[in-house]
Amino acid sequence: MYPPPKHQENDKVHLLEVIKTYPLATVISVKDNTPLITHLPLIYRETDGKLIGHIDIYNPQTSLLKDENEVTVIFYGPQCYISPSIYTTTQLPTWNYVRVHLTGKVTKIESTAALKQSLITMTEFLEAPEHQYVLELDNPRLDKNLEYIKMFEITIDTWEGKFKLSQDKKPKDKENARQALIKANQESIKQFLDSIF
Repeated sequence: MYPPPKHQENDKVHLLEVIKTYPLATVISVKDNTPLITHLPLIYRETDGKLIGHIDIYNPQTSLLKDENEVTVIFYGPQCYISPSIYTTTQLPTWNYVRVHLTGKVTKIESTAALKQSLITMTEFLEAPEHQYVLELDNPRLDKNLEYIKMFEITIDTWEGKFKLSQDKKPKDKENARQALIKANQESIKQFLDSIF
């Protein structure tokens, strides 16, 4: 596995923190040697350790999210370029990032009641902690759209954390890299959005 061991994160608590904090995942399936890739929020269900998701029936990947087919899932934490200028020692430019890679088998859930409750549960999770919006069970718009959504769950087979965070540097340099990651993720979002809107 790459990156090297110093950048591998095996603490499941840390991996789950990435999944819960950054739930928009990349779901990858393969059909006839061609990858199908969709970006979907996935919620980790504590009761059984499965990932729960929903997909539009018109998405070509929908037909693969069933029958215990294998999938790869990637969750993206923060990332940024690290300039050598932040270090107290001589270094080369690098890139720091947090990623979680999972593989598993996917099952389609046919129950409309389960789909409906899952959409409500996912909304509750994503609205936390303020809960400014509540998706009600009797929402007519929800009922009208259920036939266009498929629910699936992923049984996780492998967990792989890739946390490249300047772990091999001196304590002061590690802290400088941490601060650079925080600053870059706060500032770059505004700059990027300003450039495309």
